[in-house]
Amino acid sequence: GQVLELLRGVQRGSEDRKRSLGRLRWALQNEETQQKFVRLDGSIRTLTGLFTSSLADLQLEAARCLHELSHSSVPTVAEACLPVTSYLLTYLAGHSLEFTELCLYTLGNLVVESEAVRKQLLPQGIIPVLASCIQSPHEAVLEGVGYVLSQLLQAKEAPTEIIPLLLDSGLPQHMLRLVCSGLKAGMGAAVEFAWCLHYIICRHEDNAVLLALGAVPALTSLLLSLASELPQDAPEGLELLVCPVLRCLSNLLAQTDCQGQGQDGRLLIALFLILHCFLQQHPFLVQECLWLLNNLTADEPFFCSALLSLDLLPALLQLLTCSQMATVLVLTVLCNIAEQGRFQCQQLLRQPLLPRLLPLLALPDPEAVGQCLELLHLLFLHCPEAAADFTMHGGHQALEQHQSTPELQERAQALLGMVRQPPGAPSACQATLAAFS
Repeated sequence: GQVLELLRGVQRGSEDRKRSLGRLRWALQNEETQQKFVRLDGSIRTLTGLFTSSLADLQLEAARCLHELSHSSVPTVAEACLPVTSYLLTYLAGHSLEFTELCLYTLGNLVVESEAVRKQLLPQGIIPVLASCIQSPHEAVLEGVGYVLSQLLQAKEAPTEIIPLLLDSGLPQHMLRLVCSGLKAGMGAAVEFAWCLHYIICRHEDNAVLLALGAVPALTSLLLSLASELPQDAPEGLELLVCPVLRCLSNLLAQTDCQGQGQDGRLLIALFLILHCFLQQHPFLVQECLWLLNNLTADEPFFCSALLSLDLLPALLQLLTCSQMATVLVLTVLCNIAEQGRFQCQQLLRQPLLPRLLPLLALPDPEAVGQCLELLHLLFLHCPEAAADFTMHGGHQALEQHQSTPELQERAQALLGMVRQPPGAPSACQATLAAFS
């Protein structure tokens, strides 16, 4: 009854209609009321009428009601709002900032809950409309555009139906520009668009459009400038931008042959500055930085050499016991370096690396132990003298305990063969290659 009362108050057209809409808006913050309201005959039609009226204050109040409805997690409520979507798009060219912002967030919320809404919005031209909104000078509008896009890009049909349209729309260049001017143009919008780029990169096979726009050098120089402001001038919430930017760069490097595109040794220094700054407060960023470091050094002599020549190895080794994931990733980066050959392995061994690896062989995590065995294998292969050194540190016993672990026994036995071999005897090394290939 109460919901019907509210609707009648709004329909009556008395002079306090605005107050009735205000009461309705408060009532619509309740999930149950939202569902009752959309089931009432003519409810959405009435709201749409007020939303499209020529009286700005009524229009704004109706927009607030629709915004409350859009928060519902019940798909039927979102679907009841289908008649409003075309008006929401039209009004994005809107009068007041608050009105435009309300329309954007209402669209973003509706898009999350309902595939029917998404299917209707695409032919209605949501992508071109957002492409014109993204050129707004207002940060609040830009952040709203980022919100709508990030919701669209997470939809299950995004890879086939949404991303191709978006890549043809001119949106990517503006997204990249706003991410890279994040510290000046506004952090909120930059964070939204950085996640948008991340969703495109990881859900789309071919990132030629972004690569052609210079995404790799642009994101690299963004990380350099972010690192140069740490920690004294770091703005609040900087970690929220750093995280998706690291992911974008990492995934672009993993997917494409970017040889030469991002070969800037300063990027390594920037990464370690970011690591150092965020290690205590935001440890989740350690993993993100190490993923990127792994993708930079994999089959990449330039970054492997740079890491050594810039003397960043001690800082990397400090992260060995930071977390389970960090252990595996640091070992993977060390393997990338060791794969480069004898000179690089000698550099690693100068760090007293072997004593640091021994306790790792006792870890309960088979992935970390496996990666550790992989690294030992590369070290012994390129520097057979390291095997004797390892035995002196008690490495023999550490390896023997893995002879009975199914996924590790073959590698452990192969390494034991190398350890038992006197230096200069090649046969064991040749024989063990099979266990590691």
